[in-house]
Amino acid sequence: MLRWGDRIMALLFSVILVASYTVETYAKSRHDVPMPHICVGAVDGSAAVALDAEHFIAASDEDSILRVYHRMNGGPALQSIDLIQFLDVPAASPETDLEAAARIGDRVYWLSSHGRDKDGNVDAARYRFFATEVRTTKQGIELLPAGKPYRDLLADLLCEKQLQPFKLVVAATLPPKSRGGLSIEGLCVTSGEHLLIGFRNPIPGGRALLIPLLNADAVIQGDQAQFGAPISLDLGGLGVRSMVFWEGQYLIVAGPYNGKGQSRLYRWAGDGNAPKLLHHVSLKGFSAEAIIVYPDKGLSQVQLLSDDSNRAENDHAGKSKAEPQDKQFRSMWVSP
Repeated sequence: MLRWGDRIMALLFSVILVASYTVETYAKSRHDVPMPHICVGAVDGSAAVALDAEHFIAASDEDSILRVYHRMNGGPALQSIDLIQFLDVPAASPETDLEAAARIGDRVYWLSSHGRDKDGNVDAARYRFFATEVRTTKQGIELLPAGKPYRDLLADLLCEKQLQPFKLVVAATLPPKSRGGLSIEGLCVTSGEHLLIGFRNPIPGGRALLIPLLNADAVIQGDQAQFGAPISLDLGGLGVRSMVFWEGQYLIVAGPYNGKGQSRLYRWAGDGNAPKLLHHVSLKGFSAEAIIVYPDKGLSQVQLLSDDSNRAENDHAGKSKAEPQDKQFRSMWVSP
């Protein structure tokens, strides 16, 4: 006959078994999505694209370095590519606020926020649109400059007549996280192989603003940008933090313009369709700011990178922490 202490231990053991089974069953029902793992070298993964079936390359909004990681292992960057010279920014203050990336073939387009700094001051380094060519060699991944960095994208946006109702001229004078300020954080390819620019801020009329860029290749050769008709999406009052396109479908990470609140994941079929909030994907505690799609997984599983600059692990990090090994951000897989 079991004593009360033994009965309690047996009951606790049963509870643990049931909980373990429940977690395991749930994980299998979510296609065995792994828990977040840690990427070392930066406090955020603000923009990223897949390089091949095993690796991705990510930018941080706090420097001008691109870092290559294994998609499943995390850990320190396998390779780092310094863009300071190519982007022509001061080595003493190399922050270009890179926030978005999109890949077409072997070409990757990168876009900075095109907004003022947090105090509302103009920093010329934050206004860059550029491209790199991906080359895979026996020595590793090689990124070669394509064309030259373009610095006048914001001026082109402000001069575009069809965008004047959105009052971007006023938005461009405000700090990026103030109400009605200006901050670009999304970029993806479209079905017509143009690019689509997504704004985190402003959110005109409570709807996210997207603007097609029609001549990306010409822009990196110095031509003035040409834009298509603007698109406004109902993302529940949120702006765009990241976007990807895959086989006729868009995934959009939507987030608050000021960073105060939870991000959400939407699926959008384009062409006048309403975005669909993916209720089953929880981003609680995960400040997602980049989505990566791999050809072998498509939209069945996608990788999200987080902005962890405010987490305890990076408490003394950010811009004041010089050593890469002291900085980290998280990577997580979800099934849309």
